[in-house]
Amino acid sequence: MATPVVTTRILRRLLSSGANARAERLLARIHPADLGPLLADLTREEIRTVIDLLFKHRRAATMLKELPPELLPQVFEAVTDQRLAELLNRVEIDDMLELVAGIPEERRDAVQALLPSDRRAELRHAELYPPSSAGRVMTTSYIALDEKMTAQEAIDSIRASGDLGESILYLYVTDESRRLQGVVPIRRLVASPPDRPCSDLMIQDPLNVQPEADQEEVAQLVARYDLLAIPVTDVDGTMLGVITVDDVIDVITEEATEDMYHLAGLSEEDRVFTSARVSIRKRLPWMIVNLGATFTAAWIVGLFERTIEQMVALAAFLPVVAGMGGNGGIQTLTVITRAIALGEIEFSSGVRAVAKELGVGLVLGATVGVMSAVVTYLWQGNPTLGAVVFLSMVSTMAVASFLGAATPLILKALRQDPALGAGVIVTFLTDAFGFFTFLGIATLLMDRLL
Repeated sequence: MATPVVTTRILRRLLSSGANARAERLLARIHPADLGPLLADLTREEIRTVIDLLFKHRRAATMLKELPPELLPQVFEAVTDQRLAELLNRVEIDDMLELVAGIPEERRDAVQALLPSDRRAELRHAELYPPSSAGRVMTTSYIALDEKMTAQEAIDSIRASGDLGESILYLYVTDESRRLQGVVPIRRLVASPPDRPCSDLMIQDPLNVQPEADQEEVAQLVARYDLLAIPVTDVDGTMLGVITVDDVIDVITEEATEDMYHLAGLSEEDRVFTSARVSIRKRLPWMIVNLGATFTAAWIVGLFERTIEQMVALAAFLPVVAGMGGNGGIQTLTVITRAIALGEIEFSSGVRAVAKELGVGLVLGATVGVMSAVVTYLWQGNPTLGAVVFLSMVSTMAVASFLGAATPLILKALRQDPALGAGVIVTFLTDAFGFFTFLGIATLLMDRLL
């Protein structure tokens, strides 16, 4: 497959020359998931032509749901309301929810009005579920079986259902009221004798979730128990839909991106294809917060201006202490945040984790402190200065590890996102403490230093 840059250049040449048949063949060789970088460099008219070519082969809807969210507005601008409604009608309800959210508000009602009445009703019902919930990511297409069915009858029902795509991973045994009774893995069904009843094949009391469950918790369950799909039921056990593993992968990617961005003080809307205007608007507030934190750290250094005047060499070691402390804090913060995101740690068990990270920080601080003291002595020839570096390194690394472990746990206890601003908080406090400790110890030992 050609690289996106080469493909875009060739595709634009074909479209500009009117060779749509050749462009159509070129598009047929590209996976829908690889069309995002390609469309990002096309004009509105070129995007409209590409959509028309893909629509002929019923690939436009598949391409649309694979696009990065930040590219959707650009594509929607090039598509008429009627064509957009036709594309939405071809995707599962969970994908439709995401795509509808990307339609500009002034067009959203008009596009939804062009959907078939049953799809509009399904969309309105799905929108009642909370954001980031299981109900938002489930698909309502699944195969339900009666427990009295034989294996052969179940296979015949699969054939009669047509192509359900991603949902044929498990078959769900329900009663007359659609209450979930069990799950039949497709592999077990195919390998069983034709006359064996589904009641003998099904896994009874399967793991299930309710539609209000947080999507991150659902992803953790699927990953923990190695599932390919998980049923969604109401409080009475009635089947509502299924969350498949590809949706779980999307959730994991989304949650990991969210945590990664929050650690860096970024908004999830700031992506590689996001416009420069939006990126600036999203990043500027955190940059202002960082600026304030930086000036606060500089103010702390300014408190020891006379100490630095007495021994200018101290200034050279400030970034050493702060840098090592910042690295140690971010390492601990990353470990604890990941553990919280994967459900491996709760606040009750967090005390042990904080104590462990504090011990790690002390050992690492002592190790790099000794190394730093030796380098300082060889460089400056001052053993007291080496001792100052050692003491400040040990204390800063210990505090950095403590803050890196405690901050996300405290945020979680306050029902805040553990990653939200934690990186900025830990970095600022570690730098401030490192500067204060190093220059404070130097001030106390100034007579020996000189």
